Amino acid sequence: MFMLRNLSKFVFGDGSKESIVEISQGQLYLVRPRSVKGYSELIFKDAAATIRRTGQEFQYQLVVQRAYEEGEEDLLAEEGDEDVGAETLGGDKDEKTFLLDEGLQFRTDLRSTGEKIFAWRDLSGDVGDLWEFVCDASVKPETAALFERVALQCQYERKFRRSHEHATEEDLEALAYFEEPIPDASPVASPTRSPTLQAAPAAAELFPNTTQENMAKKVAGKGQAPAKTEDPTAAPPSAIQPNTLGTLAEGVAELHLFDFPSGTFVIQDPKVTASVTEIGNWEYWLHIVGENREWLGQPVIDDINPVFNHEFKSFIFNHYLDDGSAYSWLLRFSEPEDLESFQQGVMTALWEHLNQTRWAKVKDSDREYVLEAFQDLTMEDAPDEEEEDEDEEEDFEDAEDGQRSEHYDEDESDDDLETDVKDGGVNSQLAVGYKHDRSFVVRGNKIGVFKHTADNQLQFATTISNVKTPKGKAFNPDKVMLHQEDQNMILQNLDNPNALYRMDLETGTVVDEWNVHENIPVKVFAPENKFAQMSGEQTFLGLSGNALFRIDPRLSGHKLVDDQFKQYATKNAFSAAATTEKGHIAVASEKGDIRLYDRLGINAKTLIPALGDPIIGMDVSADGRWVLATTRTYLLLIDALQKGGKNEGKLGFEKAFAKDDKPQPRRLALAPAHVAQFQHETKAPISFTPAHFNTGVDDKESTIITATGPFIVTWSLKKVLANRKDPYSIKRYAEEVKADNFKFGSDKNLIVALPNEVDMVAKRALQRPTRESIATPSRVGAARRSGTRGSYLGRNDIVNSPY
Repeated sequence: MFMLRNLSKFVFGDGSKESIVEISQGQLYLVRPRSVKGYSELIFKDAAATIRRTGQEFQYQLVVQRAYEEGEEDLLAEEGDEDVGAETLGGDKDEKTFLLDEGLQFRTDLRSTGEKIFAWRDLSGDVGDLWEFVCDASVKPETAALFERVALQCQYERKFRRSHEHATEEDLEALAYFEEPIPDASPVASPTRSPTLQAAPAAAELFPNTTQENMAKKVAGKGQAPAKTEDPTAAPPSAIQPNTLGTLAEGVAELHLFDFPSGTFVIQDPKVTASVTEIGNWEYWLHIVGENREWLGQPVIDDINPVFNHEFKSFIFNHYLDDGSAYSWLLRFSEPEDLESFQQGVMTALWEHLNQTRWAKVKDSDREYVLEAFQDLTMEDAPDEEEEDEDEEEDFEDAEDGQRSEHYDEDESDDDLETDVKDGGVNSQLAVGYKHDRSFVVRGNKIGVFKHTADNQLQFATTISNVKTPKGKAFNPDKVMLHQEDQNMILQNLDNPNALYRMDLETGTVVDEWNVHENIPVKVFAPENKFAQMSGEQTFLGLSGNALFRIDPRLSGHKLVDDQFKQYATKNAFSAAATTEKGHIAVASEKGDIRLYDRLGINAKTLIPALGDPIIGMDVSADGRWVLATTRTYLLLIDALQKGGKNEGKLGFEKAFAKDDKPQPRRLALAPAHVAQFQHETKAPISFTPAHFNTGVDDKESTIITATGPFIVTWSLKKVLANRKDPYSIKRYAEEVKADNFKFGSDKNLIVALPNEVDMVAKRALQRPTRESIATPSRVGAARRSGTRGSYLGRNDIVNSPY
């Protein structure tokens, strides 16, 4: 053991290498002892297991990669073999990654045949599901022993947030898992299953802990020990309730708390009294108390991310502490009427807090619109995995796992790769070309230019340095927009809000300063129509806080077109705008309302009520059917097509909706449990970047992209409209995502600007949100294992952009 201890120090090294230790040959199985899907499935018949560093200190990954025999990969591609067994599990077909955490219950065993086995929990699977890596007979015992020891050392570092060199033998032994034997993995063996362990009813999807506990007891009753679990998540102490001025709602319910180790809601108290009260100055308080303790007290704010599920009579919400910790709670009422009454109270409090207006003054149709937006629309039984994958089979046709790029010098070595900030700035904005395959990334007063290659890769092209006005004054562009066949870029300088600047991208210089109007600042600008930047169109839209207007650079003097100018007497606080292919206009405000226009200079055809949260971004489908608004904590997808009445078949841009026929809203939010997990890992609140549809002249919108903190998030429009569960997928980076969008003409390739890098990643690299995918960051600039095509980003998959 002394030899292994010293050898592992040598293997860990100084941290400069990504891979720590590797088992070069073996097989990967997924074993489901209690599943209707079958007992065991061979995932990779030839594989290698590696323990890797990540971009975060004290976090490591266990990675199993598929190995191809010579010519096998090309043959599979020709035959169209998409490795269905692996894909139906929701992961990448060539690589599986797992965060080395105590919750994996990593364990080892030695078969009678002499083969070494490593096994660990499938955290995204059912109770009892295991991943098993069976080492090839050629693997030396000392190599397998070293792999096991390093795995324990990595778990120690994650648990205690310090180097494994501080660990004693007893510390590592405490992390080893011996509670449950490893079942045999065989793709043909299928032991008889007990009828008592059949699939749980649909309600278990909301309260899966109940089913898991029952299963564990039944297994224990058959002579096997139940699975060892981490310490359950404990409820934090409750804040003191302030003096109240009145009660908006009160009800009796069961109280559940989301448990991070098990990924389930666990009952805390079978009977609590929950109330929503007013405490003054448009502030409201949510209070939960049981017979034996006070459970929760918190203000009612938009960060609670409320979800009301009437099928299960449940209210799910988030709770934040001052230190940034997040918890997800669930109240389950006994009667639907009780939930409806409590929902009215919560929404009244939230509305009045955000709008500082009495809920009773809101029109009945607007109240119905707000309440409908906060329904949980995605709680029906999930369809079979095969059906779901069939819907998205096209995602795998031509998307590559990694997109290669270069660090300006093709002859560089890994040691030459620089990702440190040299200029003190970070990437802040992204503009994706429509006419030409280019992306532009703003970094301080520099703009990096990146080429999209034919095989969906990013290639650094050039840097536009020292952006300055025609008079020679340097500035950092605050907003940018490509213009006139991507030959020009319109820039905004916050020091001069009444003017805009035109940069000639051929020369990389600012050649024009356009004074829009001496009395009207430009707060937002947008293209004349959805695809205007592909044409020579000169004009574009401008917005101030309370006015809409057209800007025509060809005019002498100020550039605002006087007869296409609409100004409101009230301060509407306009904040975002987008246009359709026909030039119809959607305008949003900081108040949260949305106006739909068929042209400039007139009143809006449709006013969509505000939910209360400021809107920070807008997009519209090319045909005008779908309006997409971004707030800090959720997206709002609105169907602008009228379904009845005299204007049936018309869009809200063209004709006004009837007073009693508001458009249907869909509030796209992360599940409260996922929000809590996000915050548990990053200690950062949800804060979305402006969301975008994928777009292309001949392409239908099918996917939505946004980001929050280090997470890229995409929603499948098909799943959203079908009310499917978890319609979004994620990918976590080691750093905050600054800007994001789709490559033009495709929904398969995403362009992501990190503080110091730019990445093009295939959509298929995103995963369903699980405890592991939320906790595991992808580190850019990492070396790729030779001969594989895993989704883990290699050092050639990233463009470094400190320009």
